[in-house]
Amino acid sequence: MTDDIDIDNTMSTPMNYTNALIMIDSEQLPVEIQDGIIEIARNYPYKNFTTADAMGDSDYNSVWTVSFLNDPELQAGQLAVSANHSINSDSSQEPRLDIMVRYHRRIEAFRGLGRILGAARQNSDGLAIPSLLNFTERAQLDTRGVMIDCSRNGVLKPESVYFFLRNMALMGLNMLQLYTEDTYEIENEPFFGYLRGKYTAKELSAIDDYAYDLDIEVIPCIQTLGHLGQILQWPQYAHLRDNSEVLLAEYEPTYEFLDKLISASTAPFRSKRIHLGMDEAYGVGEGRYRQYFGYKEGTRIFVDHLQRVNEICDRLQVEPMIWSDMLFCLAAKNNSLQGYYDTDSNPANLPEVVDKIPSNVELIFWDYYHTNADLYEEKLQHHRDLGCQQPWMATGVWTWSRFWAALPFTFESVRASTVTAKNQQTGVRNGFITVWGDDGNECDMYSSLPALLYYAQHCYTDQDEVDIALLKRNFEGICGAGFDDWIMASKVDTTPSGSHIITRSNFAANTSKWLLWEDPMMAFLSPQYAGENLEDHYEAIANDLSMAMEAYDKPLNCRLELPARLARVLSLKCHLRERLQDAYRKGRHDEIQSLAEGRLQRLRQEVDDLWRYHRRMWMNMYKPFGWENIDLRYGGLRARLDSMQQQLLEYVEWVKQNGAEDAAIPEYDVDLECIYVGSHTNLLLDYTRACTPSR
Repeated sequence: MTDDIDIDNTMSTPMNYTNALIMIDSEQLPVEIQDGIIEIARNYPYKNFTTADAMGDSDYNSVWTVSFLNDPELQAGQLAVSANHSINSDSSQEPRLDIMVRYHRRIEAFRGLGRILGAARQNSDGLAIPSLLNFTERAQLDTRGVMIDCSRNGVLKPESVYFFLRNMALMGLNMLQLYTEDTYEIENEPFFGYLRGKYTAKELSAIDDYAYDLDIEVIPCIQTLGHLGQILQWPQYAHLRDNSEVLLAEYEPTYEFLDKLISASTAPFRSKRIHLGMDEAYGVGEGRYRQYFGYKEGTRIFVDHLQRVNEICDRLQVEPMIWSDMLFCLAAKNNSLQGYYDTDSNPANLPEVVDKIPSNVELIFWDYYHTNADLYEEKLQHHRDLGCQQPWMATGVWTWSRFWAALPFTFESVRASTVTAKNQQTGVRNGFITVWGDDGNECDMYSSLPALLYYAQHCYTDQDEVDIALLKRNFEGICGAGFDDWIMASKVDTTPSGSHIITRSNFAANTSKWLLWEDPMMAFLSPQYAGENLEDHYEAIANDLSMAMEAYDKPLNCRLELPARLARVLSLKCHLRERLQDAYRKGRHDEIQSLAEGRLQRLRQEVDDLWRYHRRMWMNMYKPFGWENIDLRYGGLRARLDSMQQQLLEYVEWVKQNGAEDAAIPEYDVDLECIYVGSHTNLLLDYTRACTPSR
């Protein structure tokens, strides 16, 4: 909750506090936050925040001096910021503000600094600025974290993790999980994370040290049952397979292997907690398990396996948590999300489940889909019925299977989830927001930043709505980018006919992805947007994003280049088959040639430019491993565009020399059908489904 406090009554006349220099005396900082503050100042995107010992020449209208005090009288999660006008005898000097940040835990000190940096981005009269710097806040959750996928091709470089950590600290988020299926180092296991860019123990230890300076706990996040297809594909691990994705439960070598995984994954970190995964372990007990041990009900296999893994955790003195979905899906005998979210499905009705779940294992309820808070409350109660009195709540940024986060839908689902989570009667104490990279990790993960801040803002107010003006200021002040500009980039996945978000909405379309990857000659998904003008739609988006990139006062707006280039490609690609087929059927061969040499040639160049930019962005952000999968996608598209152009020009040349009687473009003799009737462009398709109608 944010409470405005009256500013000091000495502030009687308006002063100019815009264009402020924010100054911290590093020698006067409490030792416990000194390293973190200095690191933030060193990497801050603007030049107006500095430590006193790093000051150079300045040309600012005002100076803000910030001090920090660890105040034991504050409650856990609470911070208080106050600002007073300094009286200068020399009226020629710039106006000054003395700002004090009082905090209970270190993370709240960084959160307070983030609020100050946000206030400095306010463009208003002098009296408004100090009023933004007198407030108290209290965190509604004990753990407010972020989980980032580092297993779907993209393994963040340590420097990229540091970037996230600095921004998280300024937002007040105090926990990080790096989701690593096989992308961490196991001694004497060369095929674990083979050619995948796995983190070394030294890298993970350095990440933990960096996070510690910012009061952020790093919890290892691994898999100990399903989602292990990356290693199970190798013959060296064939003996551990139940099926292609799931480990063989109740098999002693499996637990010897898991002992190594848990030991290695926890060793680099201070935290005594570990996330064991165990979600989506579909087909558990139905593959080689049944050949070896015969039939056994899936829920029993799961909880027996959980007990064995928990014994390893007990011996290593670490505290486990798992995703909860398989407990619900197995009990409902339904592996779909419906089996998880069905409010009539409650595994607590099965005594053999409740009695066998270790009492120390914490359950994480994950839901990224619903925008109505009622379901969240019911499912959290189901978790308590299972014996977990303090379940975790995980919400999600819609970064998976797309190029830019679907921020508008994310805000709706995060709001519903987090409002429930922070409810004092029915909520939870621990939560986090996930950043997944399913189906290639094509997305710019930094596009999740507005959603991380939105989640953080909810975590620091007991209200159902956040202060939007505060949200936008903080985003610009912390991240160095325009909030509205980054929301605008999400329009690449919307079209004029796309449906609006309502309480029944449960997914965000990834229109730009399937429009990009669908075969340009076939364009078999084009009936989904028949009658729409996507050329102008995407051209306008590209122009707007390009203009936003030029904002000199928002340096991180440079990240908008990926969606801008994507929109430019789509403006040329969307209706190309429609234009060509119309010219073909009307016998306008000169028009076919003009399109092939003009629009299609420009499209090829724009695709090349998009590919090169995307590659450069990836190499700056991630380890190089995994990019080969994205390269293959671009390579396939570039080859098809080349073949398409050649086919069209050869057709025109044949007609000119021999007449049109025996000439044909077979693809354009086919009338396309609408595959997803009634869905228009509201589709969430993966690459394999989008690239070709063939299998």
